[in-house]
Amino acid sequence: MTFPEFFQILVAAVGSIGFAILFNIRGRRLLSVAVGGGLCWLLFLLLNHWIENEAGCFFLVAMLVSLYDELMARVLKSPTTVFLLPSLVPLIPGASLYYTMVGAVSKHQADFLARAVHTVELAGALAIGIIASTLIVRVINRVLLFVRARRTKKA
Repeated sequence: MTFPEFFQILVAAVGSIGFAILFNIRGRRLLSVAVGGGLCWLLFLLLNHWIENEAGCFFLVAMLVSLYDELMARVLKSPTTVFLLPSLVPLIPGASLYYTMVGAVSKHQADFLARAVHTVELAGALAIGIIASTLIVRVINRVLLFVRARRTKKA
């Protein structure tokens, strides 16, 4: 890992802390959010080398970071959104949205449409990644409840 990449990960963690403070997150949860933000950008940098489609990379990173956030929510006994929102801040497609608006304001129709489609793809991949990880955790919880119920009936 090069110094610029390490610096990007550090800035992602600090940015996540900033958003966590805006959401009134304090104490141990703040450290978990920082780790989540750094993990988010680290995974993006790693997966971006192997996955050519940026939306696919966003999907996988969002899913993996959301699974981390679900775990932290269980460990620290907090709602998942406390960790989820600030941890995924580094993935918000701000530059893509900015260039979409530049295309709209400068009335370059083709550029605007291409960038708008790309921005919607990224935002959709982010949302679907979060939904996928939530579904995985819910299925695991249901299976565990079913197994526990079967064990108590046998005993």
